[in-house]
Amino acid sequence: MTLRLHDTATRSVREFVPLRPGHASIYVCGATVQGPPHVGHIRAGVAFDVLVRWLLACGQQVTLCRNVTDIDDKILAKAEIEGRPWWSVAMAYERSFSDVYDLLGCIRPTVEPRATGHITQIVTLIERIIDRGHGYQVGGDVYFDVRSFSRYGQLSGQRVDALRSSGESGPEALKRDPLDFALWKAAKPGEPSWPAPWGEGRPGWHIECSAMATNYLGPTFDIHGGGLDLVFPHHENEVAQSQGAGDDFARYWLHNSWVTLSGEKMSKSLGNSALVTEVVKRVRPVELRWYLAAAHYRSTVEFSEQSVAEAAAGYRRLESFVVRASQRLSSAVSADRVPAAFAAAMDDDLNVPAAVAVIHEAVTLGNSAMAASGDATVLPTILAEVRAMLAVLGADPLAEPWRDESAGQAAAGAALDVLVADRLATREAARAGRDFGTADAIRDLLTAAGIALADAADGTTWTLDQGQI
Repeated sequence: MTLRLHDTATRSVREFVPLRPGHASIYVCGATVQGPPHVGHIRAGVAFDVLVRWLLACGQQVTLCRNVTDIDDKILAKAEIEGRPWWSVAMAYERSFSDVYDLLGCIRPTVEPRATGHITQIVTLIERIIDRGHGYQVGGDVYFDVRSFSRYGQLSGQRVDALRSSGESGPEALKRDPLDFALWKAAKPGEPSWPAPWGEGRPGWHIECSAMATNYLGPTFDIHGGGLDLVFPHHENEVAQSQGAGDDFARYWLHNSWVTLSGEKMSKSLGNSALVTEVVKRVRPVELRWYLAAAHYRSTVEFSEQSVAEAAAGYRRLESFVVRASQRLSSAVSADRVPAAFAAAMDDDLNVPAAVAVIHEAVTLGNSAMAASGDATVLPTILAEVRAMLAVLGADPLAEPWRDESAGQAAAGAALDVLVADRLATREAARAGRDFGTADAIRDLLTAAGIALADAADGTTWTLDQGQI
C-alpha cells in the first residue's frame, strides 16, 4: 500500500508522491517564541515527528525545515512586560522549545531557520510580489493586495466577499482594502528594524515562512504542515504571497488538530495552558509523548490528568513487555520491518490508533509466549516487531532517549522476578502440604499486585496482568 495523506487544500486523502522520488521535503511552522511551550504547542512537533519517522522507515530520505519566528508583535510585547531586550526574550524561549522537543524524543529538523536571519530573502520575495502586481507600498509599509489574487481563500475554503476585516486604525487604515495584509511594517520608535527599499522596518508574520520555506526547500516542495489554527489566515496568506510571486509552493497541506482543555483550544490567552515542564513532573516524558502520538493527528485531544494517566498506563504495559522479553532472551533482537497490518494503518493517513491496536495484539501474543514454553520460537520475532513499531512512534523503550529509563525498568523487572519466584516457591510448598489457605492468600496477593498466575502440570508461570496495571 502507498502512503496516503489528508490534504487540506483538496479536502481529500491523496496518495503521497514526492516531487523527487525517494526524497520527501517538509516545512512545518515552528514556534513564535514568546513564552514556554505548553502541551498544545508541542503536539505539532510530535505529530510531524511521527510522519518523518514513518517516511524514514519506508526508505525515504527526509529534509525537514521547521522555522522559528523570533520577531513578532507578541515577542515585542512580552519583552516590554519582562523588561529585557526582545532578542533576549526570543532566544530564551527558543531554547525552551528546543529543550522540550529533545525531551519528548523528536528528531531534530534538518534545518531550523530564524526569521531574523533571512531578511535578505524576505525583501527579495516582497520585491517579486510587487513586480507581479500583487503588492503595494503605503508610506513605509508594504501590503499584499488580496483581491489581485483570484485563488485567495481556496486553501481554507473561504470566499473573499464573506471575509471581514479586523477594523484597523492608524497607518493600516490606509490600505486599499481592509483584507490586505502586511508584508513589511515600517519602523516604529524603539522597535527593531532592518533596511529595505521601502525604508527601515521589519517583516510581516506571513512573509517569513514563505521566504524560509522556499530558501531551503525550493519554489516547489512536498508537504507544508502546522496546527489547524494556522490554516487561516497564516497559511492562506502564505499561498497567496508565494504563488503571487510565481512559486508553486507546497504540493500537500497537512494540519494537526488542537489540544483542548474543557472543550477550548489550549492557548496562553485563555489562561488554560499546561506547560510541558510541569506535566513531565507527573508523568515521564515518554508517557507524555505517547499520549500525544497515540491519537490520530487530525483528531482533537482533550487534555486532562486522567487521560494522560491512562495513556501512561497503556504505554507502561507495552514497555513492560519489551523490557521483560529482552531480559528473557539471551541475545539482542532488532527488526527493520513492521507487520503488514501496522504498515497498512500508517499508510492510511497515519492512522496511529489502528497501528497502536496492532502493537497491543502483538504484545498480547508475546506475553502468552512468555507464559508458555514457546519463547525460543516466537518471542524473538514478536519482540523485534513490537520494537520496530514503537520506534516508528518514537517510543521504543530500548532506544534513545528512553534507554536509561528502561534500564531502571529492567532492574525493577529483575528484582520482581526474584520476589515472585520466592512467593511461587512458598505457594508450591503450601499446596504440597495441602495448606490451601496460604496458597490462596499468596495468589490473591500477587493478583492484587497485577501479576497473573497460570498453573499447569509442569509448574506455574506468571505475567503482568494487562488489565491490572
